[in-house]
Amino acid sequence: MQLIISVLILFILINCVLKLSFWRIWQAALFGAVCGAFVIATYPYAILQSKTQLADYLQNTTALQNMAVIITLESVVCFAYCIAVLRGWFGQQERWWVKPLKWYPSLLVFPVLFYLQTELVFSFPGTSFSAISYAFAAAVVVLFPLLCHLFRLLLPEKEMRLETHFLVSLFVCIIGLLTTVNGNVTYPAVDEPTNWRALGFAFGLFLVLFVLGALWNRIKWIVLQKRNARKKHSAQPRTVINSKKS
Repeated sequence: MQLIISVLILFILINCVLKLSFWRIWQAALFGAVCGAFVIATYPYAILQSKTQLADYLQNTTALQNMAVIITLESVVCFAYCIAVLRGWFGQQERWWVKPLKWYPSLLVFPVLFYLQTELVFSFPGTSFSAISYAFAAAVVVLFPLLCHLFRLLLPEKEMRLETHFLVSLFVCIIGLLTTVNGNVTYPAVDEPTNWRALGFAFGLFLVLFVLGALWNRIKWIVLQKRNARKKHSAQPRTVINSKKS
């Protein structure tokens, strides 16, 4: 479970930096300053945590399911942003809800920073908590715009960065769902004979709907072709020949 959480944290941070790469550098630096202020403001709560509390939280199925729901919603927002940007690139009009998606960086980065700060406190025993927090906050402020600029150098094309952002969001969603898996079996398997009638009905229904959809698509394509041909024919200039009677 700890390995899955570590991979999830890595992908969340990469996804956040990818989203910031579509912003300007000063905007990414401003968001990094906000994250640094969050680290400094929450360090009194981070030092009160213990490894047993974090381990119990990671073993709590209800908490993990709630976390998976939040991660899924975050991924849906990222998917909507990618699709909206693609629609704009193909000439479609930008909707009003696209602008909030553009300026939505990532809210998952804040619990990730809190978790990393807690792990740093455990990793450096005997060191001043405030020194660790201020050093971590300074690193966050510097690394966010720096990594944003690095991603722009590695992926200069916006199309490539958008595709990578979509794929990383998909990985985050999948890994977030995997975190809810544990040894408890919610629905035990029941030994029953195979219901061939139900399987045949489902397969037949799928086949009928597939054929109907294919026929409808074919008919629609033929109708559109005829309509376009009529438009082209009506758009052609007509020449009127006036014959003079002798």
